[in-house]
Amino acid sequence: MKKELPSDPFFSRELSWIDFNERVLGEGLRKEMPPMERLKFLSIVSSNFDEFFMIRVAALKGAAGGSMDGPIDRIMDPSGHSPAELLRKINKKVRSILERQGEALLKEVFPGLAEGGLCIRRLGEWQDSHKDFLESYFIREIFPILTPLRLEEDEPLPSIDNYSLYAAFLLETGEDEQKQELFSIIRIPQSSERLIPLPTLPGSEGHDFALLEDLVQAYGAHLYPGYHVGESLIFKVNRDADFSVDEQRDEDFVEAMAEVLESRDKSKPVRMLFSCGNRKLRDFIAARLSLGEEDLYEKAFPLNLGELYDLLSSKGFDKLKEKSWKVYQHPAFSEDQSIWDSIRAEDIMLHLPYQSFDPVLRFFQEAAADPQVSAIKTALYRTSYDSPILRALEQASRAGKHVTAVVELKARFDEGRNISWANRLEKAGVIVVYGIARLKIHAKISMVMRREYDRIKRYVHLSTGNYNDKTAKLYEDISIFTAREDIAYDAGLLFNMITGYSAGQSMVKLRMAPSGMKRRILELIRREISRSSPESPGRIMAKMNSLADGEIIKALYKASQAGVKVSLNVRGVCTLVPGLPELSENIRVVSVIDHFLEHSRIYYFSNGGAEEIYLSSADWMTRNLERRVELMFPVLQDDLRKTVFEKLSAYFQDNRNAWLLDSDGLWSRIKREGGEVPFRVQAHFHSLAAKAQTERHSAAARGEFIVRRSPPVDIQGTVSD
Repeated sequence: MKKELPSDPFFSRELSWIDFNERVLGEGLRKEMPPMERLKFLSIVSSNFDEFFMIRVAALKGAAGGSMDGPIDRIMDPSGHSPAELLRKINKKVRSILERQGEALLKEVFPGLAEGGLCIRRLGEWQDSHKDFLESYFIREIFPILTPLRLEEDEPLPSIDNYSLYAAFLLETGEDEQKQELFSIIRIPQSSERLIPLPTLPGSEGHDFALLEDLVQAYGAHLYPGYHVGESLIFKVNRDADFSVDEQRDEDFVEAMAEVLESRDKSKPVRMLFSCGNRKLRDFIAARLSLGEEDLYEKAFPLNLGELYDLLSSKGFDKLKEKSWKVYQHPAFSEDQSIWDSIRAEDIMLHLPYQSFDPVLRFFQEAAADPQVSAIKTALYRTSYDSPILRALEQASRAGKHVTAVVELKARFDEGRNISWANRLEKAGVIVVYGIARLKIHAKISMVMRREYDRIKRYVHLSTGNYNDKTAKLYEDISIFTAREDIAYDAGLLFNMITGYSAGQSMVKLRMAPSGMKRRILELIRREISRSSPESPGRIMAKMNSLADGEIIKALYKASQAGVKVSLNVRGVCTLVPGLPELSENIRVVSVIDHFLEHSRIYYFSNGGAEEIYLSSADWMTRNLERRVELMFPVLQDDLRKTVFEKLSAYFQDNRNAWLLDSDGLWSRIKREGGEVPFRVQAHFHSLAAKAQTERHSAAARGEFIVRRSPPVDIQGTVSD
C-alpha cells in the first residue's frame, strides 16, 4: 500500500524513541555520579531496549515482511521512512548506544563499584580459592536443579522464554574423522540467587560476588559426562509481543487474555543478545531461531542488567548511591482529622514522589473502614504485586460496601498481575469490569460515596499516574482530591459509560478520550491562535511523556506561525520538528531526565489572560486520544492553578538535567550561561515539599489556627465551559 507523505515535517517516532534512550544513557555516562546511580540509568537503557524490540521492532519487521496488521499510525512512520529503512537506522543507532553503554560499564562503573567495596568477579577473575568454593557450591546447590536440553537440527527447539537467561554448550565426542559436535542449552534457574557471595580474600575489606550464569557456564560440563565441552556462551531472546487479545471473545475474555500471555513466550524471536565467545554456537542458535546477523547483539557485560541492579542496590552499599531523597507528608492531611474533612474543605493537590503516597492509600483504607461510606468506584490500570489499595477494596466489599473496580487486563506486561488481582477481587464480592472492547482504559480516577446529613457526598481522586504504591516512589505524578459537585457528576457519568450501557454524554468539567478530549485540545490551540496578537502573543506550555499525534502537531505548527509561543517538555518520543523558520520557529522543545521518572501530563493555555491549566492521564499520541479511555481534568482552585503553573514553568528553567531539541533532530544538554545559577528542577520540587511540611509544623508549634475554606459551590448546568 503506497503511503502519502505528510505535508508537514515530522521526525520518526522510532528514531525519536531511541534518542530518548540515548538521553537516559547520557545520565549513566555522567562521571560525577556515584557508580550505583550510573548503573541504574545504564540498566534502564537495557530494559528499555528489551521492550522496544519486543513491540516496535517486532511491528516494523512485520510491516517490512508484508504484514500490515494494526492501526495505521503504528505501522506507517510520519517521517516517510519505510519499515526497512527504519530497521537499518535502528540497528546502527542501537549498536552505537550499546557500545558506549558497555564501555562505561566495564571501564568506569564496575571498577567504581569495586573501589567502593562491591566487586563482581567474572570467570577470568576467579582466584583458585574462588574456584574451589564455586565448584563445590555448584555441585551442592545448582547442579541438582538444572535441566540440559539437546538441540537437534531435525527436531523443534525446546521452549526459549522471553527475558530468561540460557547457557549454551558445544559438545564434542569421538576422535578425528569420527568426531561429532552436538549442541545443548540450560536455562539459568530463576529460583536461585543470581549473586553468589565469594569467600573474602586475605586483606580484602570489600564484598565479592560471582554471577550465577558464570557458574553454570564454568561448571555446566558436569551435566554432560562422557562429552568434552568445547565452547559455551550465555544468551537471551526478545520475542514478538506486538499482538493483541481477541476483542470479540466477550464471554471468556480473561481466558483469551491468558492465551495472549502464553503465546508471548512462543512468539517469533526478534533479537538475540549473547556474551562474547564462540561464533559457531551463536550461529547455530541464531539459525534455529531464524535470526539474521542484524538481529544479533554481542555484549561483554552481564545480560538482564536491570535485574542485576535491583540485587546490587538492595545490598546496602549506601556510599555507592546518591543520597536518598526524603519523602515528605502533605501538610493538608493530619492523623487527627478524617481525610473527608480535609478534602471537603478544599481541593488538595499531591505531587509524587516528593510528597508521600499515603493520602491515596488513606483514601481507600478509610473508605473501607468508614461505616458512612456506602460505595467505592475505581479504575485500575497498573498496581503493585501486594497492593494495599486492592486489599482495601477487598475489605470494603466484605464489609458490605458496593465496590466496583474497572481492571484493565490489556495493560501491557502487567496482564498476568491484573488477571490475578481481578480474580481475587471477584472472590471478595467486588464488581469487576474488564475494560472495554477495542479500547484500553488508561484513566486514573476513583470515587467514594459517603452518606452525610441525609445525602450522598461524593469524593473524587484524579491522577496523572497509576494506583501503584511501588512506582509512586519513583515516578513523578500529580493528583487532585476534590469534593466538587461538578467533578463528581462527571465522574459518575464516566463510570456509568465504562461499566454499563450509556451513550456518550456531555461532561461539565472533565474531558474524556476517545469521545472529546482530542477535539477539545485542538479547540484550545485554535482559541490560542485567535487570541494571539503581535502586542500580546498567545502562550501554550505543555508537559507530557510523548508527542506524536499528527493533527495536534500540525495545529501547533499553525499556532507558531500565528506568533503563539509554544514551550513543550517531552520526556520521550517527539515527532514535532521545532525551530523551522516560518513554521515552528516559536516552538521550543526540552526534555528532563533525572533521578525520578517524569510522568505527569500538564497542559497550559494563556487564553488572553484567563489562564486554563489541565492535568491528564493522556499524552498527545494518537493511541491515547483515539484508542484509549483517558481523562483530562482542569485545575480549578486558584492557589492550585498558580502552583501547577509555577511547577510547569520551572521545567523550562532547568539547566542541569534538561536537553534541547533542534530542527535537525539532535538533542543537546542545556548549558548554563555565564553567571547563571544552577537550577535542577527535581531538586527544586524536593525543597518545595520540605518547605511546605516545615511551614505546617511551624504553624502548629506556634499554636496558630489553620483556616480552611469551603470550595465554591458549582451549580450543574450553569458552569461555563
